[in-house]
Amino acid sequence: MTLTAAVKKEDLVNQTNELTLDDVIVEIAQRREEFERLSHVPRDLIEKLKRVGIYRAATPRRFGGDARAPGEFLQMIERIAAADGSAAWVASFGSANLYLAALPLATQAAIYANGPDQVFAGGLFPVQNATQVAGGYRVNGLWKFASGCKGADWLGVGIATGNAGGPPGKPQTAVFRAEQVEIVENWNVVGMQGTGSHDLRVTDQFVAQDWTFVRGGAPTVDEPLYRYPTVAYAAQVLAVVNLGLARAALDVANNMAGGRKTTTGAPQLADRAYYRIELAKAEAQLRSARAFFYESTHSVWQSILAGNAVTPEQVSLLRLSATQIAREGADVVSRAYRLGGTMAIYRTHPLQRLMRDSMVVTQHAFLGEGNYDGAGAVFVGVPPIPGYL
Repeated sequence: MTLTAAVKKEDLVNQTNELTLDDVIVEIAQRREEFERLSHVPRDLIEKLKRVGIYRAATPRRFGGDARAPGEFLQMIERIAAADGSAAWVASFGSANLYLAALPLATQAAIYANGPDQVFAGGLFPVQNATQVAGGYRVNGLWKFASGCKGADWLGVGIATGNAGGPPGKPQTAVFRAEQVEIVENWNVVGMQGTGSHDLRVTDQFVAQDWTFVRGGAPTVDEPLYRYPTVAYAAQVLAVVNLGLARAALDVANNMAGGRKTTTGAPQLADRAYYRIELAKAEAQLRSARAFFYESTHSVWQSILAGNAVTPEQVSLLRLSATQIAREGADVVSRAYRLGGTMAIYRTHPLQRLMRDSMVVTQHAFLGEGNYDGAGAVFVGVPPIPGYL
């Protein structure tokens, strides 16, 4: 065999063995019960998500990342969510490197020294007081809701440093290597069990000033992605999980409609007018909310690419559309569950997991009912609630 032929054969083998997002989604669907049993997504799956670009999606191009358009990344998370909500929730933190862009460039260079595929997670609340010392802070405390912490390379915690006047809802964040932080495994919930949103404990750890940043603070990276509203994006990547869950629920409802005799011997579901009507309404509801969501995302992104500054009205539409898909998605899942009838009450039925997971999404602080008040305030030209914009 000539050298050229050998190289071509090796290239063919590499192409054959190349992992795709479709491959990972198939595996996620096969392993979702495992994630729930373990209460986290294992590191071997995190490594595969890295390989398909999830955790370099928000890494700056200057550090070898993809810095993907928000709409592209959101659709990736939506697809994963149709296979499993917990895996999508954990994958959504591939966007969290947007936060890290507020760190000094030298600190970011240290974080990405081993490559752009870095997983950042954190538990920011309740914010804990940090003691100022020479060059930085001494940190102690316990923080909640650190989703994806078991697979993270870097962990952030919220600190109060005594510097008054910080923006509301945007705490100062201290970044540690994962081995510096203790994970307190106490995640025991009815939905999204696989997210591993355990508590974090830090005991007498020093963090240099250059390894702290304000969540949602001004970026030091000058690339289009880092002009996109940070906190709004963080809300979007979580809310989009419910689009995937809703799609999965409608697929289940469609599959139940025909080809199976009912328990009571009554006509199959596809032959019942109420079932067809309800499915059509749910489909329209999901597609309408989804269209608003992606229209808002695309509009803001194109404006940024054109060199325009993001306006409060644009931020508000992103927050509003994210809140809307979280709620509409959960409602679509609920409609599918009701259509499922008696079969849907069994623990093993897929609508059970989808129902539990979708309700958790609506409970996140970024997606609360107050966002409607904030959006309404922006519409009428009065100051919205603190932290909304």
